[in-house]
Parts: sequence; C-alpha cells; structure tokens
Amino acid sequence: MTGLHCGFHGGVAGIETARTKNYSGAEIEGVVKSAVSYALNRQLSLDDLTKPVDEENIKVTMDDFLNAVQEIIPAFGASTDDLERCRLNGMVDCGGRHKHIYERAMLLVEQVKVSKGSPLVTCLLEGPSGSGKSAMAATVGIDSEFPYVKIISAESMIGLLESTKCAQIVKVFEDAYKSPLSIIILDDIERLLEYVAIGPRFSNLMSQALMVLLKRLPPKGKKLLVIGTTSEVGFLDSVGICDAFSVTYHVPTLKTDDAKKVMQQLNVFAEHDVDAAAEAVSDMPIKKLYMLIEMAAQGERGGAAEAIYSGSQKIKISHFFDCLQDVVRY
Repeated sequence: MTGLHCGFHGGVAGIETARTKNYSGAEIEGVVKSAVSYALNRQLSLDDLTKPVDEENIKVTMDDFLNAVQEIIPAFGASTDDLERCRLNGMVDCGGRHKHIYERAMLLVEQVKVSKGSPLVTCLLEGPSGSGKSAMAATVGIDSEFPYVKIISAESMIGLLESTKCAQIVKVFEDAYKSPLSIIILDDIERLLEYVAIGPRFSNLMSQALMVLLKRLPPKGKKLLVIGTTSEVGFLDSVGICDAFSVTYHVPTLKTDDAKKVMQQLNVFAEHDVDAAAEAVSDMPIKKLYMLIEMAAQGERGGAAEAIYSGSQKIKISHFFDCLQDVVRY
C-alpha cells in the first residue's frame, strides 16, 4: 500500500529511549513497521476484506508500539528472559540479611552510574548451593535498568571446547564495552571453570581468561559491573580469583525468622502452623525450601496444589513434616 500516512497519537513519536535501548537502526525500523501493522489491522474488516481503508485516519498508539517492542527483540541488550529464568519463584522477602546484600549490590549499581573513578566494579556473591545467589544477581541486573545485562552460565556452553568457551566469554565482555553501562553476571564460576573437587581439577585456561577480564578496565566512557556467584569460595580463593573481586558478600541459608517470612508471603500454611514449619526448616537454603513446599502442596494423594495455591486449602503440617523427612537437609 503506497502513500500510507499514519498519525502518531499520544506522543508516540517521542517513544521512550529506555524501551528501545540497544536497538539497532534496522531493529527500530522493524518496531515502527510492526506498530503500523497493528494500527492498520484495526482498520481492516474481516467481514469485508474488499472494504477500502481510510488511510488518513490510521492512528498508531503507544499500545501499538509496546506490542511491537515485545515482538522485536534486540540482538544486543539485556537478556531479560535468561535473567527471569534465574528467579522462577520471583523475589520474596527473605529477611534482613538478604535485604542488606541486595541493597549493597544496588549501591554498587549506583556507584558504577555516577563514579568518575570506578569504571569497573566487581562483586562476588558466595554461599551454599540454593541460597539464592543467582536469583539475587539476576534481580540486581533487572532492577539496574542498564542497557546491557548478560548472564554467562555453564548451561549455555554444554559440549563446547575449552577454547570456544573462552571465546564466548570474551565476546560478552567485548559487547559490554560497546555500551555506556553494562552488567555481566558470571553464574556458578566453579562450573564455568569445570571444577571437580577430586584432584582438584579445573580449566586453567578459563581461570586465566577470567582473571584477565575481571581486571581489564573498559574503554573510556564505558562502565561495567561484574557480579559473580559461587558455592565454592574456598576453591576460588585458592586459585586467586577471589582477589579479582572488589567486594564479596555471603548469601546465607534461612534462619527460622527468615523462613517464617517466606511462608507467610506464600500463604500456604494455616496461621497456627507457620511457626512449627519455620522452626523445622531453619538453616535451609531458599531453593530447597521452595522445593519442599511444592512437594507438600501436592497433598497426601496428589492433586491438591491448585487448591493450596488458590488459598482454599492449606498444607497439612503433618504431611509437610513427612515431606521434610524425604528431603536431605543442607
């Protein structure tokens, strides 16, 4: 359809740059064309496809652009889907200790934004497996609203040669150097290094590459925050990687009061059972607690989860304790 003129309604022409951060020119063009197609579809009559379209009255709304942005994903930018997969259960209040670490990490985000003398800031989150390190790192990445946020994990490198893995990690850092503000999350560093406790064995090539990248300053005018996570802080310390991080925070298991906060927010226990349930899982990692609650929510004969999570039923404390016996405590 040639000569199409579209009116831009509601200030759409000034669409927020935050919604299209790191889009290339071609990708922006794709967003505009997609938004126009949404507006055009509203003018089409499915009952009479021969009915002429009133081109002069086609209005592209902000909703059209928002739908188009959801449809056109930039090749370069924040890996929102990957980050969300790191926190499938969302983020709940786990008590003051976890909140303190999150707030400190967000202060590092602000430091990277405003500091003229710290173009590179590195932070290590260490703690027991399942304590919520990856979820916290992903939440910091999302909440930062930085234009470039990428997570590097062993899962994305299964089957690759050691040299290929190094090349992929280097590329993520090189891409980060193209953005004014970037966050890179190195998730489960010991797995990236292929660490095996027996021996111990690990990839020296990967270790040396990370050491170099963690100390290399980004180009002038670019700022980078690197967040690492590990359940093997002793190993990382022994090979010198801990020294490459500016600050290290310990992400703990849940104390009784922390577990009680989580259970109250999930609202799956009767009020008079919450204290007993929380006391029983003291010193348990948050990830294992979620798994235990999901097991108990199935009910003694299964099929109770929908009623439990809708609030029409509560988990029986006796069944919860039975499930607890099946879970190996950390």
